[in-house]
Amino acid sequence: MKKKTKVILGAVILAVLVCALAIVYNIAKPKTITGSKNYTVEVVDKDGASKTYEGSTDQEYLRGVMDELTKNTDFTYEGEDSEYGFMINKINGQSAVYDTDGAYWSIYVNGEYGQYGADSQPVNDGDAFKFEYTLAQ
Repeated sequence: MKKKTKVILGAVILAVLVCALAIVYNIAKPKTITGSKNYTVEVVDKDGASKTYEGSTDQEYLRGVMDELTKNTDFTYEGEDSEYGFMINKINGQSAVYDTDGAYWSIYVNGEYGQYGADSQPVNDGDAFKFEYTLAQ
């Protein structure tokens, strides 16, 4: 009987210690912070209307920023993976599909025409991205 009591007492003490450690961890754990890289994203539609989004992120690539924007703002996008990377077909409800309307969403990075797609465009602190509805010539 004494052995059974010691086992139960040990289990209770262990449970109390685990609960105490969980409480201490929840109080002392690192707090969530905003991302370390600030950015702006501007969207210019086919009528020339512009909308700008600002934020901070820890995302490595522009597509990750776009995903964050869809969760936190009214920014939306659609696209598909292709042999050339992710092809953006629609931003904020406006389609730009080269095969159907001869248009595409061009990406500018810090005022320069982008050299990468959204899924491979690196994000650095202070970057200014622009998605612009563009008619092919």
